[in-house]
Amino acid sequence: MKKIEDYIVSVPDFPKPGILFRDVTGILSDPDGLKLTLDALYKVLENVDFDIVVGLEARGFLFGIPLAEHFHKPFVPVRKKGKLPRETISVEYKLEYGSACIEVHKDAIKPGQKAIIIDDLLATGGSAKAAAELVEKLGGKVELLLFVIELFDLHGREALKGYNIETLTKFTGH
Repeated sequence: MKKIEDYIVSVPDFPKPGILFRDVTGILSDPDGLKLTLDALYKVLENVDFDIVVGLEARGFLFGIPLAEHFHKPFVPVRKKGKLPRETISVEYKLEYGSACIEVHKDAIKPGQKAIIIDDLLATGGSAKAAAELVEKLGGKVELLLFVIELFDLHGREALKGYNIETLTKFTGH
């Protein structure tokens, strides 16, 4: 029987030389891989008390929307700056070279709501931490940060100290 890891494609030198990109489209392109991954995500969340699913653009949407549907919860998209049409709040965070900004609709999260945040990959933790800050700025509580892949040698967990974190698979970032 195949494991989730077997569906993840490693692409050398993408998006630039020296990077080994872990590609989740191998999971998405195979019905068995997708079912295996979604079933594993559902299992992680079986006993988690949450009100909303927050997904990071873009690959967090791919896994977050099925989670929201499965558990009958609202889905909240976190997007790059300038992509959401209504009033937003934003958080800027550092990248390896430069910075980025993500935002969420101001009315997407109500005070006291318990959120799970999902993305495909935990690397340095910058985007996940920024998403957690957005949830907290709106008065929500982050119950769990959930990832399909963790690049454990990039130490993203250190940037996310104090949060509950679950990952389905672990790889090196090199």
